[in-house]
Amino acid sequence: MRIFRHFKANSSLPLALAIGNFDGMHLGHQALLARLVEEAKLQKMTSAVLTFEPHPREFFTPESAPARLCSMREKLEHFAAAKVAQVYLCRFDKRFASLSSHDFMRKILREALNAQIIFVGEDFRFGAKRAGSVIDIKQEGFGLISLPQVNLAGVRVSSTRVRNALTAGDLAQATTLLGRPYSISGKVVHGAKRGRQLGFPTANVHMRHERPALTGVYAVKLDGLNAVANLGVRPTITGLQKLSLEVHVLDFNGDLYGKHVHVEFLHKIRDEMKFDNLDALKAQIAADVITAREFFM
Repeated sequence: MRIFRHFKANSSLPLALAIGNFDGMHLGHQALLARLVEEAKLQKMTSAVLTFEPHPREFFTPESAPARLCSMREKLEHFAAAKVAQVYLCRFDKRFASLSSHDFMRKILREALNAQIIFVGEDFRFGAKRAGSVIDIKQEGFGLISLPQVNLAGVRVSSTRVRNALTAGDLAQATTLLGRPYSISGKVVHGAKRGRQLGFPTANVHMRHERPALTGVYAVKLDGLNAVANLGVRPTITGLQKLSLEVHVLDFNGDLYGKHVHVEFLHKIRDEMKFDNLDALKAQIAADVITAREFFM
């Protein structure tokens, strides 16, 4: 998969192009990308995705923007798994936000990318003040494949529903909407070794999520290994307010430092708590480990 951080000038290869934020890569996103790759093969075009960084709502209203479900690296991993050939990362800034829907279609989709078929959700809006719609894309002469929403139990699958399920601790619902367990990936880095001092060594996973949709203590799998994880600010440890993901892998003595790992969240054990002292924290971690073991039995 090729990744572009700019638009190529006068691309000669016709593209079948999907456009969107694709946060979370839920079942609706997966259906769109599957159709994209299938159609591109039939039409002998290159399958491509145009996505945005930052998320437009983070640009316009950063104080109220929703928590991200995917970091950019995680999103790219999902695109690669879907067998998308090319990804264009569009910098969403003031200049791009002011681009009219007409100029977006003419200058970017047609002239820069040579897009022939556009794949979007049926409620897709674009251009300055969200003035453009799927009707404009069709009237501009592009081939248009606008997929209807994917429903589960009569309710639309969306990033918002995934986010709400994670916030509520309903990981089973999140798994249903995603078609897989929700996960966070990152590189294992050296920490303060406090988990080791408490008798529960942890892998400290460096995240790109500043405001994740979930916090607390969970039964997880780290690259297939049974584990228990704490995602939060560690309130018992004074002076440490930075968000962290610490994973204690059960019955494991190997070395994970420097590895890029994936942590799948399977079951919420409890919310994060502040304890009176480290002994109380140690006792609770021991109880959490027992709960995680019971979950995996």
